[in-house]
Formats: sequence, C-alpha cells, structure tokens
Amino acid sequence: MRHGVRLGIDPGDARIGVARSDPSGVLATPVETVRRGKGDLRRIHQLLQAEGDSSGVLEVVMGLPRSLGGGEGPAALKTRELAVRLARRIAPVPLRLVDERLTTVTAEAMLRDQRKGAKRRAVVDQVAAVVILQQALDAERATGTPPGELVDPTHEETHD
Repeated sequence: MRHGVRLGIDPGDARIGVARSDPSGVLATPVETVRRGKGDLRRIHQLLQAEGDSSGVLEVVMGLPRSLGGGEGPAALKTRELAVRLARRIAPVPLRLVDERLTTVTAEAMLRDQRKGAKRRAVVDQVAAVVILQQALDAERATGTPPGELVDPTHEETHD
C-alpha cells in the first residue's frame, strides 16, 4: 500500500462530495460538500492544498458513474470532462477515475433515518465520496496496484 493522503470526489450536478484518507490509506472520512458551479474546482484545489504537509496528497480519486451493466452514458461523459479540468488544475497530483456504481445508494442507506432535506443531501454527497474513496483504498490493499484509470490532464475535452 502506497503511503499518502488521498482525496475522494463524488461529482454531482448540484454538489461535489469530498472525502480524505489518513496517510496510511486505511480509512476514508468526510471533508466537505462543494456547491457545483463557479469556483468549485478552485475550492477542491484549496482543500487539496490544505492537506499539503511535507508529503502532500498522493492522488485524487473521483467516482465515474457507470450504468449497472458497466456502460458509460451522458453522466460519465460529463464526469470525464470535469476530471480533465480538475486534473489540469491540481497537476502534478494525479487524478484517477474509479467505478462508482451504487455508491450514492449505499450512502443513502447508511443515512436513511439520520437527517432530512437539504442537510441530508449535502451529507449524502460527502458519504458517497467516503464510499468511493474507501472502495479504492480497499481495492489497492487487496491488489497492490493503484485503483481505476489515470486521467491525462493534457487530454482535449470534447463538446458535442
């Protein structure tokens, strides 16, 4: 297992959940929910920089929404475009995309009776980021290899 803090990102249309791991890569914890829109990538970069002790952040892990069958639709395309923009902003820190199927469902189930309304939605985004990051940490521990797919910050975005 590589040593270093990782940030986990759950990208949504309205909010972005952010989580972090401990330096040993054992446990993911919630950090913040960032409102989507102007300044969202800047805020994520600030959160990354706040972790910047002598070792800094090892990598950022972002959930990629796939269909239950594993395919990619419009939401995955939007996430890939966001990932490239964020990768450019945080370079040289690497960004990896990992399968996030059912993470929001898992987060909702974990919070079912705890909160209601807008506060719950904000917490759900953070918990989904925790689930994404924890799955990535567990996968790396099990396989010995970094999770997901590395995002190339030099990749050209496509707009249809």
